Amino acid sequence: MKAILLNDFGDVSNFQPADLPTPVAGPGQVLVKVAAASVNPVDIKNRSGGRAIAPELPGVLGCDMAGVVEAVGEGVSGLRPGDRVYGCVGGVKGMPGTYAEYVAADARLLAPAPGDLSLREAAALPLVFITAWEGLVDRAQVKRGDTVLVHGGAGGVGHVAIQIAKEKGARVVATVSSAEKGDLAKSFGADEVVNYREETVEQYVARLTEGRGFDIVFDATGGKDIATSFAAARLNGQVVTIVSMYEADLSPMHLKGLSLHVVFMLIPMLHDTPAPLDRSHHGWILRRAAEMANAGHLKPHLDPTRFTLDQVAEAHTHLESGKAVGKVVVDVAGDLVG
Repeated sequence: MKAILLNDFGDVSNFQPADLPTPVAGPGQVLVKVAAASVNPVDIKNRSGGRAIAPELPGVLGCDMAGVVEAVGEGVSGLRPGDRVYGCVGGVKGMPGTYAEYVAADARLLAPAPGDLSLREAAALPLVFITAWEGLVDRAQVKRGDTVLVHGGAGGVGHVAIQIAKEKGARVVATVSSAEKGDLAKSFGADEVVNYREETVEQYVARLTEGRGFDIVFDATGGKDIATSFAAARLNGQVVTIVSMYEADLSPMHLKGLSLHVVFMLIPMLHDTPAPLDRSHHGWILRRAAEMANAGHLKPHLDPTRFTLDQVAEAHTHLESGKAVGKVVVDVAGDLVG
């Protein structure tokens, strides 16, 4: 099969096309013909030097994919050749990635792809949807009537978090950096948007919550918004963050009695954790995503620039440039992507 190998950590020049043996579906695995693979910030971190969680080199990166089942291994039930599936299945230590024509994936990480989405759209969802669901539903247990603040509402995880919170009946406010991104966040269902460059956290907390603060603050930026998140949360409120690899002052958290949830959705893939939060939980979450999509409550936002498998380097460069608006997706099998 054709694949894109990463030969060394660093810049995109270390990507090289290669012909590799087509994998075989082992016990508990499904061989999937990859239709499309998305590019996530973690893929860029792994390429740049993420030795702690990256595959051994030379290796294939890429976490997300959607495609069609080619074969099933021993012990796999519920999936058969010809099924459309999607999942976050590789691109980390011990798990070959999705920048390839085929991938042998752990069946527990897969789910039937939403019938109302193209496989290109489905490929954009797994990592971001699982991350947002784990933070908002598994951890914060968002419910009808909650007020939810999403930092980075036009981003990959953020735009999905808005849609999950709205589906659960919450009132959602999103922070953005421009009027254009504000319009995007509203199109995903945000009730209000805040341009954080024009309004302080104190100002929008007063304006939108009468000074009380938000029940749940979801930091989807991957930046250092934790102090702002603490300031925006109500007393005994909850803060969810998807990146916390930096030092921060937790004093405001203590004074408000806040709960802090750190989400790292790759843990079951890296450590094959036991039930109930094992790899099968990811498959279960993706089934919920498919239900939402098929009910018209979930739609991924894709960047309009299209890339082929030979252009994985260009796809990484585009995402790193900050110019992408929506999820960056690589078309692997042009006859399947839609």
